[in-house]
Amino acid sequence: MTRHFLKDTDLSPAEQTHVLDLAAELKSAPYSRTPLAGPQTAAVIFDKTSTRTRVSFAAGIAALGGQPLIINPGEAQLGHKESIADTAQVMSRMVSTIIWRTFSQAGLEEMAENSSVPVINSLSDDFHPCQILADLLTIREHRGDVKGQTMSYFGDGANNMANSYALGGVNAGMHVRIAAPAGFQPDAAIVAEAEALAAQTGGSLTVTDDPVAAAAGADVLVTDTWVSMGQDSAGRDDEASPFMKFQVSQELMEAGNDPIFLHCLPAYRGKEVTAEVIDGPASVVFDEAENRLHAQKALMAFLLER
Repeated sequence: MTRHFLKDTDLSPAEQTHVLDLAAELKSAPYSRTPLAGPQTAAVIFDKTSTRTRVSFAAGIAALGGQPLIINPGEAQLGHKESIADTAQVMSRMVSTIIWRTFSQAGLEEMAENSSVPVINSLSDDFHPCQILADLLTIREHRGDVKGQTMSYFGDGANNMANSYALGGVNAGMHVRIAAPAGFQPDAAIVAEAEALAAQTGGSLTVTDDPVAAAAGADVLVTDTWVSMGQDSAGRDDEASPFMKFQVSQELMEAGNDPIFLHCLPAYRGKEVTAEVIDGPASVVFDEAENRLHAQKALMAFLLER
């Protein structure tokens, strides 16, 4: 059966650990696995602009022995002249995997339902699961085993990053805290799914509107831009923004357990995080960015070798 990776819980807890182990292996021996040797082609489709996703997948596909086919907006018939289902059936006869950075999670699900090769969500409006794999790898490198650690996220608790931290973090057995203002907290369905998963992994999910309580004793502090791609910025990033008290500052960092700081980038200093924090000694954001490459290589190898 073809395996896909559309959301964080498409990997079981054991499989997630295996992918992270493989990522560490590939980071130390970058060319030790070549499931795309041939070279086989991997299609990387972009409906949204990108830096880290584009570079990490293109470089990773090449390192796995393959050839990336980058498809930019307007360069294919997908979604306007041709259905997602038809596109999936055509492409999966020609490429070995399909990686899609898009808007609709439902579109990704339709692609996967009609594809005979693995489909990978490289970002949607609902989830960013590849980023969480990179973040978990980074936490392992700097803090040790992720299980049992506390990771606190600050800002828009209803966006794709918060959803993936909730599910991916609990999947790893972490205690995840989402600190967000009222009206911007996770959907009830995400909370329910994370709580059910926590019963299996020993992790937990806490949602709060108190940033200081969320930071207290945390091992990892993380944030994301307050304005996700395609959103209207009005009222979100000015001085009166409801997110302003959720800015990750040195004071919040000092409330934690000597924490590291994560951000998926791009970052806006003076908005969701102060320059003092993101440019300070606890920040590991560039290790985190590099780990997109290693985690995604491991994910592709895991899916392709099955």
